Amino acid sequence: MKFKNAFFEYFGIFALGTFCIYGTQRPSFSVKRAKSIVRARTAIQLIVLFYAALLPLSLQATLKRVSDFALIDTQGEFHQFSRYRHLNGIVMMAFDEGCESMRFDIEQFRELEAKFRDSDLVFLLLDVQGRDRNKIKNLELLENGNYLPLLEDDGQLVSELLEFRNAGEIRVLNPERLNVYFEGFLSGETEDSPLSLLLGNLSDAPPSDTVSTTDQVPNDSMGCPISFQSRDKHKQNPPSYTTEVAPIIIEKCTECHRRGGVGPFAMDSYIMLLGWSPMIREVLLNKRMPPAQVDPYFGRSDMARYLSDVERQTIVHWIDNRAPRGDEVLDPLVENAENLEGQTNGWIIGEPDLVITADSNAVPSTGVMDYIYSDVDLPFTEDRWLKALQFKPGDPSVLHHLMAFVTDPSEDFWGEERDKETAVRRFVDGFSPGSQTFTEFDSGAGVLIPAGHRLSLQFHYVTNGQSTEDATQIGLYFADAPAKAEQKVIALSKRFVLPPNDPNFELEAEHVIAKDIVLSGVRARMSFRGKKMKFVVSDPAGNEKTIFSVPAYNYGWQPHYKLEKPVLVAAGSTLRVVGALDNSKSNPTNPDPEKEIKFGFNSWEEMFTGYFTYYQKVD
Repeated sequence: MKFKNAFFEYFGIFALGTFCIYGTQRPSFSVKRAKSIVRARTAIQLIVLFYAALLPLSLQATLKRVSDFALIDTQGEFHQFSRYRHLNGIVMMAFDEGCESMRFDIEQFRELEAKFRDSDLVFLLLDVQGRDRNKIKNLELLENGNYLPLLEDDGQLVSELLEFRNAGEIRVLNPERLNVYFEGFLSGETEDSPLSLLLGNLSDAPPSDTVSTTDQVPNDSMGCPISFQSRDKHKQNPPSYTTEVAPIIIEKCTECHRRGGVGPFAMDSYIMLLGWSPMIREVLLNKRMPPAQVDPYFGRSDMARYLSDVERQTIVHWIDNRAPRGDEVLDPLVENAENLEGQTNGWIIGEPDLVITADSNAVPSTGVMDYIYSDVDLPFTEDRWLKALQFKPGDPSVLHHLMAFVTDPSEDFWGEERDKETAVRRFVDGFSPGSQTFTEFDSGAGVLIPAGHRLSLQFHYVTNGQSTEDATQIGLYFADAPAKAEQKVIALSKRFVLPPNDPNFELEAEHVIAKDIVLSGVRARMSFRGKKMKFVVSDPAGNEKTIFSVPAYNYGWQPHYKLEKPVLVAAGSTLRVVGALDNSKSNPTNPDPEKEIKFGFNSWEEMFTGYFTYYQKVD
């Protein structure tokens, strides 16, 4: 009610002021109508800004909206602002382990969390210094009692977004509308303090109207000031488009965002980058891009498309500084686009021993396509060992990814996975945009194609506004002699019934291996409700190691992650996949959170399968 009264009070002042300025003026017909309209609009904008300055600070804060954002915490869990829509609010405190008052602040914050633990609120800490998780020394502050997730603000971009100024500051956020309920500090919360009253309101039900907020001016006794060195440096000297921004875009983005590429727009000039800069900023903050987000602390893979903290800061701060072009005449993105146009789509490692062409698939101009499956017969009657292969998409602008298995004629693409929770299969390789299109297996290793077997292919296409057809080719390179080690894949899955409105339905599958193997890659496979998956190895003594983690699964991106460093696994060890599904309204790809979903291989069903690609010595 307070908010409404204040709103109408200031709206009345605005209306009265506007009438005083315009109500007594007679229209002048000596000026062209178009110019009059422009002047009127400009005057109205100035009046709005003038009267907005009169609004009390608390009322302005109620109207503050923030962009969606996402971060990983020190335990490797993914947190996205908008993915908490199933809750009524997020309570976040700025954390700085180097601040002397932090221990006291944590104790107060923990008491507040305990008070509202059973409510629809989540309490999070934000590491405003963005430290390497392996270098944080005072984790006992977090682990003493109920664990408080500590989000790693790598690059401090979220701290900048939420306008944190001092360690210990509090933000209460509305994940439904992406706005701010409260800005301030903990101050020995009593039952009738503004923060306690707000959280009590939110713990019962989300408010139907905007809630008043508190904004306290920080002083030296309210926590340590936060240093934003990168932001302050870039405010003084914005990043150079030519020497800093464009090189990052060329190296990390233009393989997909090119003319004829699978990206929805081409980053082929400064003008294009400027036009798309709000979207670029948004997807960097909420980690939709680069795609295939993984936890960089567990394994490495070229398929993961990492952006460093400095690279992300450079692009976001350049955009925040109005994306200056600079004085340079040449445009690196234009030059790069011309170079990409001149590249030929040939056979990179020489002419293949056999070229197979998959069935031509029609791709409409719009809509969401389900997977397309195709079986390709092979024209040889003896066993063959594959030492290398290359994919050549017919239309790379629509082919999003492709997976290839060796199958018996009696099987379909899914093979034994249809009937078994653990299946050992002959996996050839996968294609995804932006990656190297050819694969040469490690020396002495290869994929066996038994006589009479075929290739079973799975295609995933994206529409781009133009109807087209894709007839992808695969070049096969055969070894002259049998390989010493055969590449296969172990598929671990779990059957289940997924209940409705569950934001974190946890699942796990495991398998004990009988022989020594070398793990060379992993892949997570779920459908629209997939949330996360970790790939874990436990040795016979029980020592556990996470070799790779996909904390933010995206149905649209399912690459085969080839490990930068293969992992030797001893016989008797256990391979395990641990993860969860999200069947809530907070999942942006969920078709219907009210439905109960059963396990199945169709996209309208759901699955939970982790693939371990490995080499095993041939007996």
